[in-house]
Amino acid sequence: MNQQAEPFMTELAPGAPEGERQRAGAAPGQVHVSRPHESAHLHVSGRATYTDDIPLVAGTLHAALGLSAKPHAKIVSLDLDAVRATPGVVAVFTAEDIPGTNDCGPILHDDPILANGVVQYVGQPMFLVVATSHDGARLAARRAKVQFEDLPAVLTAQAARAANQSVLPPMKLARGEPATKIARSPHRDAGELLLGGQEQFYLEGQIAYAVPKDDDGMHVWCSTQHPSEMQHHVAQVLGLASHQVVIECRRMGGGFGGKESQSALFACCAALAAWKLMCPVKLRPDRDDDMLITGKRHDFHYRYEVGYGDDGAIEGVSVDMTSRCGFSADLSGPVMTRAVCHFDNAYWLPDVAIEGFCGKTNTQSNTAFRGFGGPQGAFAIEYIIDNIARSLKLDPLDVRRRNLYGKTERNVTPYGQTVEDNVIHELIDELETSSDYRGRREQVREFNARNAVLKKGIALTPVKFGIAFNVTHLNQAGALVHIYTDGSVLVNHGGTEMGQGLNTKVAQVVAHELGIAFARVRVTATDTSKVANTSATAASTGSDLNGKAAQDAARQLRERLATFAAQRFGAAGIEASEVVFENDTVHVGERAIAFEEVVAQAYLARVQLWSDGFYATPKLYWDQQKLQGRPFFYYAYGAAVSEVVIDTLTGEMRVLRADVLHDVGASLNPALDIGQVEGAFIQGMGWLTTEELWWNGEGKLMTHAPSTYKIPTVNDCPPDLRVRLFDNRNAEESIHRSKAVGEPPLLLPFSVFFAIRDAVASVADYRVNPPLNAPATGEAILKAVAAVRAARGDLAPRAADTPAVAAGVGAVK
Repeated sequence: MNQQAEPFMTELAPGAPEGERQRAGAAPGQVHVSRPHESAHLHVSGRATYTDDIPLVAGTLHAALGLSAKPHAKIVSLDLDAVRATPGVVAVFTAEDIPGTNDCGPILHDDPILANGVVQYVGQPMFLVVATSHDGARLAARRAKVQFEDLPAVLTAQAARAANQSVLPPMKLARGEPATKIARSPHRDAGELLLGGQEQFYLEGQIAYAVPKDDDGMHVWCSTQHPSEMQHHVAQVLGLASHQVVIECRRMGGGFGGKESQSALFACCAALAAWKLMCPVKLRPDRDDDMLITGKRHDFHYRYEVGYGDDGAIEGVSVDMTSRCGFSADLSGPVMTRAVCHFDNAYWLPDVAIEGFCGKTNTQSNTAFRGFGGPQGAFAIEYIIDNIARSLKLDPLDVRRRNLYGKTERNVTPYGQTVEDNVIHELIDELETSSDYRGRREQVREFNARNAVLKKGIALTPVKFGIAFNVTHLNQAGALVHIYTDGSVLVNHGGTEMGQGLNTKVAQVVAHELGIAFARVRVTATDTSKVANTSATAASTGSDLNGKAAQDAARQLRERLATFAAQRFGAAGIEASEVVFENDTVHVGERAIAFEEVVAQAYLARVQLWSDGFYATPKLYWDQQKLQGRPFFYYAYGAAVSEVVIDTLTGEMRVLRADVLHDVGASLNPALDIGQVEGAFIQGMGWLTTEELWWNGEGKLMTHAPSTYKIPTVNDCPPDLRVRLFDNRNAEESIHRSKAVGEPPLLLPFSVFFAIRDAVASVADYRVNPPLNAPATGEAILKAVAAVRAARGDLAPRAADTPAVAAGVGAVK
């Protein structure tokens, strides 16, 4: 595995003040350098404390949930006598026992914590069992006797669309006259496409531990990406005020969006039991129950139509996207909004129509997942372009290049935002050369000409990904920074650490701002009693928002200390702006004083040694009704080349090599960012190749355990994985000119899927567009190969003169 994670120093603006120059670049700083994750030593030694590792308070009880076996039915009777009679059971609670509001919907109030009268999917919690042991609670939860009266169940996105059954009103975004342009285009194509969902499969499952406090207080330790939302829901369920509830999260064992809104059900149930029984209660579902209860990435069904010229330039395009949302809205609205806003990906679409339909189904309510709808939107245009290229017998990269956004023209998105920071052309140029894409493409063709069974494919795909919450008010953050009299620093912010290295980056920012060693800074658990009203750690905004807030707090402290130091230690005429903080030392003119000495003296002089910081992302505005505005602060870019081989007899596939070049601006921590790109690539590859969700005809999710749901393993990683960071500085004033890295690289493994399509197409001498849906499992590849072979048999040599317009396999010119 070849990597590039070279540390580099901060670039300085011309004419920067000397103090700024010394803090930022003249001496080694704490940002733009590779550092290990702040908890890495705890992770590898097993000493990192997760929610399940918190020592139990005496008298702690354990809870489990009783789940529905029906996708849609009235609860005629719920007999819990056998549950209560199970040894060790202390109490059983139903919806009737909830003192406040029986709801945990993040936007709409349509998501009951415990089903009340009607169940709406297989796996929906109906009651809560509390027992003296974890196993005892689980056993008891399975002993309920329930009589149901079946109701009609809708299970797929297509069925929901046919029934006009949605959780939200449809979304429509259009520019120009796409229908007219398509009709007049020299070439046209139309079809349908399916893109599967994805289980978050965090290593640490959902969990909450609730401990009652005095005067109706409640402290909940919870594995969540959104502590403030959990605080709100727990207070609402118990009928309390928010200041009576504290939510705390030191770290998560992964989140990926699955713990943004859907941790609420578990936090509320644990708190309900603890409040009712006035004793600590822990709720930790096993993996099967976790996967049955919680939502996934939305799967999408597309209908598209496109018109294009002889060179592959898109003249008009329309797409109709239907997502399977589940029984409630959850975050389906923002997910579809982002899908609509990312259909363009990196391409200028002059005349375009996009429609999004949020289908209501009797399945788990789907929710946030890394990329938050962006990958689903961008996948469709990449599929369309792949078809165009094969239809015209052109290199797909050339077609992609012809449709890219321009620098100063052809640079306005369908939703009205001007693309001002476009580096995709330079990035693709660099990757095309470094990966030897053209030479390897010829080698792949030569290999396929010699081999009848094994077929190779190669593809290069780009990414343009908008950064910010598409709900404007969520783009804010707060932080607290304390300096103690020994010179050590404690930081608290509203973001949550789920393994991505957020706390490491925030600590680097604070250390850099104060000119002290990284080891002096400690970041504490996210806690709603310290920083209030926080946004979720999602939408790739964690470092941008919380880093800026922490920087603001640290800067106030530095300026406060600089003023004190200039007065106490400086000669006449020394200004605070001339005081320099670097290398654990404060330089006041010719004097150099240890940082801790300045702090100690400042304390004696009654100088405030703590400060709060705040940040709100500028320039954002958004009209959700019109789907117009500037929803994103900036864009992150990337591209990847993947080479695969498939076995046409078994459908087996291997990624032989992947070359990735990704733009993270001026990286705060290149080592962490490389890790994020690698992880996103493998996770996205799994989504598009092996991770198949399957519900049976009765609405039960059958892929609800590691035995039936296949995430990528180390054996699936490309043996040759080359990840590099693109040399770039953010055009916007982000935290030290870095860019977000959490979600954008998940779109990079599009290159894997289209390399598979390329390999399948070789079976018919690249004259057929393979009908390959995602995930491209072994079975799906075999079906596509069979379809391509059948179409090949129907083709006279070089007989097809125009691209077929079809929903399935199309002969191409």
